[in-house]
Amino acid sequence: MAETVAPAVDNPPPGSTRRERTGWYFYDWAMSAFSTTVITVFLGPFLTTVTELAAGCELGADTCDGHVYPLGIKVAAGSYFPYLVSLSVLLTVFVLPVVGAIADRSARKKRLLAVAAFTGAGATTAMLVVTGERYLLGGALFVVANVAFGAGVVVYNSFLPRLGGPDDRDGISSRGWAMGYLGGGLLLALNLVAVQSLDNGQPERTLDLARWSIASAGLWWAVFTLVPLRWLREHPTTAALAGGNPLADGFRQLGRTVRQMRAYPLTLFFLLAFLVYNDGIQTVIALASQYGTKELRLEQSTLIVTILLVQFLAFGGALLLGALAKRIGAWKTVLLSLALWTVVIIAAFRLPAEAPLQFMLLGAAIGLVLGGSQALSRSLFSQLIPAGKEGEYYGFYEISDKGTSWLGPLAFGLVFQLTASYRVGLVSLLIFFVVGFALLAAVPMRRAIIAAGNTPPRVL
Repeated sequence: MAETVAPAVDNPPPGSTRRERTGWYFYDWAMSAFSTTVITVFLGPFLTTVTELAAGCELGADTCDGHVYPLGIKVAAGSYFPYLVSLSVLLTVFVLPVVGAIADRSARKKRLLAVAAFTGAGATTAMLVVTGERYLLGGALFVVANVAFGAGVVVYNSFLPRLGGPDDRDGISSRGWAMGYLGGGLLLALNLVAVQSLDNGQPERTLDLARWSIASAGLWWAVFTLVPLRWLREHPTTAALAGGNPLADGFRQLGRTVRQMRAYPLTLFFLLAFLVYNDGIQTVIALASQYGTKELRLEQSTLIVTILLVQFLAFGGALLLGALAKRIGAWKTVLLSLALWTVVIIAAFRLPAEAPLQFMLLGAAIGLVLGGSQALSRSLFSQLIPAGKEGEYYGFYEISDKGTSWLGPLAFGLVFQLTASYRVGLVSLLIFFVVGFALLAAVPMRRAIIAAGNTPPRVL
């Protein structure tokens, strides 16, 4: 339904250069190795296997009913990794908004980006020492890496509103996601070659290859982060130029922002919708590998080929949905992608075990909608942020983004613990896409953008 809106004041960002935008794209290239090689493919099965060894199960066993007792709490070995994902998110609830507030008050955002990236990359590389039954060490390193990953994305995303105007951000965001899928896919291809060439079918060798593949993602993340650190420019806000202590001022400003967010209820409503549907997306990404190995009994090489297929199709899918958004609007395009996600979950539930071709076809469908739904959500949210508070608002946004969701993994883990069925756990994710679609459809986007003091794009 058409809306009557008041004119908005246009506050165009400072001009950005192609070199700067390319530097911004390269951080997605760098960090996506963690999303793809670590979260999506290797870490779930790797850490689950290490946990099963600690629970007394035999290496290479098809099933394991054992339990571990971290901090004295009884946990099914198959639920340990989903619970870790949830724990890392609970920590990000406190960490990421603070990081965003500090970023808005700092004249040196690139330094914050470097600290987050190198901390996460270091923890990821340290997975090399997770041998034997060291499931607690592996869990601790993952939590550190995942929280640092989220902190880096908060700072990275806060650059977006300064790189282009309202009509440019969908394209810039989509190209960033596309670069990320290309970079993550390239490293995954290299790991695929290593696994196919060196794996002799022995469980010990498979575990070692997974460990080295995880470490390679940490090194990739660290090395390519040097590009954005060199090419990005600082865009300090008025508050940052005023001086002061960014840490202390950031905490004080965060308190004020939390109180003032009530003045932007439509922004909060969008954030709620995103939190719900993105929780489902991130749970699929984080647990697809575990579902494929433990429920569908697929070989590790099949999973890697499928995720590789997803990566390269997501590169094209992000650009394709970005082009579609230019014609029909980002809001409508995201709604369309959520409807397709619902179909994907139903199809995944019906997949037969030991059917690699069907699993790959499903992966292809995921690839076409994955990048676009995430990239366009990010650019949509950039339109809803009051000027000068990009870091803080993206801190709240990131709580549910990039593999740091917690409700979905928690639901999946609980359902598995109660039913011992990964398929039933998968079905529990449907509610996130259905409810998320309904909430997003109810957001009056043009009015919400104007209420935040920004100029809406021509097409929504």
